[in-house]
This record gives sequence, C-alpha cells and structure tokens, in this order.
Amino acid sequence: MKITRIRFYHNPNSRPIFNQSYHVVTVETDAGVMGIGEGGSAETVQQCAAMIVGEDPARIDRIWQIMFRGYFYPAGREKLDALGAIDLALWDIKGKVLNVPVYELLGGMARDHVECYSTGFPSKGTVRETAHACIEAGFRAYRSSVVDPGGGAPFQSHEIVRQTYEHCVEIRAGVGKDGDWALDYHTRLDPPDAVRLSTLIEPLEPYFAEDLIRSENADVYREIRQKVKVPIAVGEQFGSKWDANELIENQLIDYSRMTLPNVGGISEYMKIQALCETHYVGLIPHFTGPIAEAALVHACGVFSGPVMMEMVGEKPAPQPHLPECFDFRNGKMYPNNRPGLGVTLDTKPLQLAAEITEHDRYRVTPIFERPDGSVTNW
Repeated sequence: MKITRIRFYHNPNSRPIFNQSYHVVTVETDAGVMGIGEGGSAETVQQCAAMIVGEDPARIDRIWQIMFRGYFYPAGREKLDALGAIDLALWDIKGKVLNVPVYELLGGMARDHVECYSTGFPSKGTVRETAHACIEAGFRAYRSSVVDPGGGAPFQSHEIVRQTYEHCVEIRAGVGKDGDWALDYHTRLDPPDAVRLSTLIEPLEPYFAEDLIRSENADVYREIRQKVKVPIAVGEQFGSKWDANELIENQLIDYSRMTLPNVGGISEYMKIQALCETHYVGLIPHFTGPIAEAALVHACGVFSGPVMMEMVGEKPAPQPHLPECFDFRNGKMYPNNRPGLGVTLDTKPLQLAAEITEHDRYRVTPIFERPDGSVTNW
C-alpha cells in the first residue's frame, strides 16, 4: 500500500489547549483502507503529512522517524501531538488490514480491563459524599486538586496548603478503606509548599500526588524525591521519551502521566512503556480526546505493570462524530474485538480544514539513509 491522502478535520468541541486538541486526522491509502487519529493543528499536521505521502503505511516506525527528524530539528511537543495523531491512524490502518484490534499487534491484553479514576466527578453534595459516590460508581479512585482560591483572589500558598489538607481529609473519609484517591498539585506550588503538603497528606495514603512542581526542570525531582514519600506521578506536559527518561531511569517518579497522542503516538508510547517496566514505574496517562483514549486502552492494556486511566466526569460525553469509540462501563475501560483502534468516524459534524495529497519532503532538508535503508539525520 501507499499513503495517498491525509486530511485534517476541525472538531468544534475540541479543547482550546494546543497540545490537547480533539481535532481528527485521517490517513488514506491506495488500497481503500483509512486510518483514524486525533490531535495536532492544521499547520503541524500539514508539515508532517507532506513528508509521508507515497510511503508504505505498514512501515510505521520508519514513517515516525521521517516525521520526527525530517526538518533537521527534532520535533517539539506541539509538533509531536500532530505526529502522534498520524501515528494513531497508521496503527489503525495496520489493524484493519490484518482484521485484528491494535492490542493484538502489541502482544495481546495483559489485563481484563483498564481501571479508571475520575477527574471532575459531578458533585453529589459534600466533598465526602461526592468522593464516596465516585467509588460506588466503579472507579478505582477519586481525584481532586490543590484548592483554587477562586474569584481572582491572590494565591496565598500557606493558606492554600491548609485548605487543601482539610479537603483531602474529607476525601479520604469519603472513599473509605477500600477506595483510593489522588491529588493534582497542577504545578501551582513552589518546592517548600509542595513538600509540606505531601508530608501532611502522607497519612491519608493517596494513590498518587501529581505534578508537584513546575515541569520545566525535571532534574529538580532528585531533591523532591528525598523529601517526599507519597507516590509521585509526572509527565502530562511531556513529549517524547527524552523528556522523561532520566526521571524513569533514576526512579524519581512512581507513575508516568505521559499520554497519547502527545508523546508522538503509539510507536513512541510503547518505547516509554519499556522504560517504565524496566524501572518499576506504572502508567497513569493524562486524558486526551476520545480517539486517543480509545488508543490508550490498546497501548495500556498490554502493559504488565500497574495502569490507571483518567476519565473526566462520571461517564464519557457523547461525541456526534464517533458512533463507535471506546467501551466504558462502571468506571472501567474494556477492550473490544473491532479491528484497528475500534473507532468509527462520521465526518459530517466536523469541518475539513486541510487536505494533503502531494509529497514534499526535501524542500528544507534532505533525509539521509544508512546502507540498510534506515533513517539517519541530515
């Protein structure tokens, strides 16, 4: 097969956050098989797509290397989101051609289902009552965050830490001895306050504490790790494996929050998983759009270590453009037997924003190949 056309559809329900778009990408082939992906922007997808028109869609890692390295500078986090959208579509094509779910191509399911925790579970009264209802709905854990002062009030960190601790006491009481809970610091705290809050909530046994401090300097977790005993989850703002390899290899985190398509798709995510398994780090990927969430069931389902996926609210919001997507029941994600990613697309609710049919790889820099045909840098 050859790739003949890539289309980018604007999804009016997409989040405005650039690296968490719900826009849809399709990759078409001369065999009539179409793959479905999600992420990126029209501009970033166009540049990636123009490099791979005419390529064999089965050679997924080769295509990944071309898109990542093709303009001399390695793809940054924004471009990786687009690259990841195309990568999802390529895995979808391969599964459809072979008439198997993608998880079968990745080694088969290691679990019966993927446990979830809920972010933004709808209020059922008090914080304690809401946390209890979340566990009763079948979720593994209820997730909250550092208190928002609200109304444009100043962020007084010492008072925020005190209020957050009181909030967490209520959550622990609500989930009970058999439930779990987690706290997102949202990178809002400076190191002393992050350490203080982590020390306060330690007896409440959180499943994980997320993004304790700003993410720009990952090496600072060498110091944080010495002072904090609660399980640490980091990575939702990261891109490829090189953003997190030292955190994982030095066991400075307990859970990776890296996700699809942000890391560059399934191809890169499987390499990150191998790092995590080697160093006893679990997977708690950040939520993204519904197509990427469906892909996460395949990618996370084959991982042998601990996994918990994020679901926003009590249940998935309806998606007019997706008659079939992921299978969610009672707080859990389940695999299905549909070929590829198991996603069915109706483009009518979407707006076609870009269509790429012409090959344009060498306009800026060439791509060099080793004698065996593998890609190297220009």
